[in-house]
Amino acid sequence: MTREPIVLDTNIVLDVFVFADVAAAPVRAALEAGQLDWLATLPMREELARVLAYPKIVPRLAFYSLTAQDVLAAFNKHTRLVEVAARAKLICRDPDDQQFIDLAVAHQALLLSKDKAVISMAKRLLAQGIRAQVAI
Repeated sequence: MTREPIVLDTNIVLDVFVFADVAAAPVRAALEAGQLDWLATLPMREELARVLAYPKIVPRLAFYSLTAQDVLAAFNKHTRLVEVAARAKLICRDPDDQQFIDLAVAHQALLLSKDKAVISMAKRLLAQGIRAQVAI
């Protein structure tokens, strides 16, 4: 079975593994079923760890009876860590999101993001064969 390569930005990861967002349920189900090849880099994991310590996120983790370690364990379980991708020709207005674009372009992967700077690039990314969308 060929698994579809996918890149998830940090907000989508939170929706999938912390907030149990209904729109993210298909992503979680596909990951659990082994249908997606979630590509990530070590800096993406480090960003997630940093975000999980934010004052707005810590109480949400507690509300869902989760810890940052739980979320990072899910990240570790479902991702395939790859090298940081070379900078893509398409440049994102938000430098924090560039790493997700670079990785999606390098691996011709579906890019899930709710970030306006990323989604505003959807047409340009599609011209490169990359789908950028908020959910699957």
